[in-house]
Amino acid sequence: MNNGKLPQLASLRKTIVHLSGRIALGAVGFLVAAGCGGSASSGVVTPEQQAATPAIATTAAQNGAVIVTLSDSTSGTTIYYTTDGTTPTNASTQYIAPFLVDSNITLKAIAAAPPGVLNSQVAIQTFSPNIASGTLVWSDEFSNSGAANARPNPSTWTYDVGTDCCGNNELETYCAWASTTGPCAPSNPSAYVGTDGYLHIVAQNPSASVYTSARLKSQGLFSFQYGRIEATIMLPESQGMWPAFWLLGNNIAINPWPACGEADVMEHIDGANPESLGYDWTQSSIHGTTLNGGVPFTTTGFSAASWHTYGMIWSKGQIQYYIDSPTNTYETFNTTNPGTGTWPFDQGPMFIILNLAVGGTWPGNPDSTTVFPSTMLVDYVRIYTN
Repeated sequence: MNNGKLPQLASLRKTIVHLSGRIALGAVGFLVAAGCGGSASSGVVTPEQQAATPAIATTAAQNGAVIVTLSDSTSGTTIYYTTDGTTPTNASTQYIAPFLVDSNITLKAIAAAPPGVLNSQVAIQTFSPNIASGTLVWSDEFSNSGAANARPNPSTWTYDVGTDCCGNNELETYCAWASTTGPCAPSNPSAYVGTDGYLHIVAQNPSASVYTSARLKSQGLFSFQYGRIEATIMLPESQGMWPAFWLLGNNIAINPWPACGEADVMEHIDGANPESLGYDWTQSSIHGTTLNGGVPFTTTGFSAASWHTYGMIWSKGQIQYYIDSPTNTYETFNTTNPGTGTWPFDQGPMFIILNLAVGGTWPGNPDSTTVFPSTMLVDYVRIYTN
C-alpha cells in the first residue's frame, strides 16, 4: 500500500460529501419552488384548509317544537347530519332543507369538503323539548284577515310550474303565484288564500283545450320526519279532476323517484258519479323502488265532496292512513308489508305537496260534463307528535 496517497483520498472524500449536500439542498429547493406543499419564497409547508363547522339555527314552530336550518360558510361543502348522537359521516343523512324537531335529540352535523379541503369539525346541539304525544307542533291554517285574496305563505310554499311538469300525461299548466307566463294570469290565480280562510287550488279552462291549475310544495323550505300529518279538504268531483295531498323525500334530486319515497295521503279521481254507486272513495298508497301498495277507502255514505280530514301516522318502519280520526286507521304499511321492494321512509325528512291535476293517465281527460272552474279547498295542514 502507498501511504502517500492517503491525504489526497481524504480531500476527495470531503469534496464528494460537500457536493452531495449541495445536490440534496438543490432538490428540496426545486420541490418547494414547484409548489409541492409549500412556498417558493419561504419554504414553509402550508397545512390543508379545513371546512368551517356548520352553523345550526332554529326558528320557533309550535308548543316547543323548532325548525332547524343548517348552513356552512365554506363554498362547495355538503352537510351531513345525525339525530341519534352518533358522529356523522359522508354516508349520513344529507341536509337539503329546513326540518322540524319536536322530540328529544342530539343533532350532530359536519360539512364534507371539496377536494383539497378537510371535512369540518362536528357541530353539536341537544334539543330537549319534552313534548307530549299528540301535541300540535306545526300548522298552516291558511288565515287571511285582509279584504283580498292572499298569497300562500312563501316561507312554506313554492310551486311546480309548466305543462305536464311532472309526468303522468297531465293536461294542465301549473301556475305559480302572480305568474304572467301564459296561459297563467295574475287576475285569475290558480292558488290563493281566500278571505274565507281556505286555501283555494283552482282548475280553470281559459280557452279551448287549455287548462291551468296549481301544485304547491314545501320542497326546500320545510320538511319533517315522523309524526302525524293531516289536512282537512273538500274535493272537486268532476271527470278529469285529480286532487292529491302527498309527500316526497327531500333527497329526490340525488335519489330520484321512486327511490326517494312517495307517501300519498289522499288521491281522488271521479270518472263515474259516486252517488249512483252508493258510495264514494279516496286512495292512499306508498311507493318506493319496486314497492307499491294501497287500496281505495270506501264506505257507505262517504262523500269526497264534503269536508274530510285525511291523515297519515308516520313512525320508524311504519306508515298508517286514516280519515277523520287517527283512531280510524284503515291502512297500515311497514317494512314487511307489502313485503317487496325497498322501504324508503326512514332515510330522512319529506316535503308536502297539495295539487289539483287535470287529466292524465289515471283520471282520463275532461269531457263535456267536466265543471270549470273546479276548486280543491284546504282548511289547514297540521303536524302532531306521535
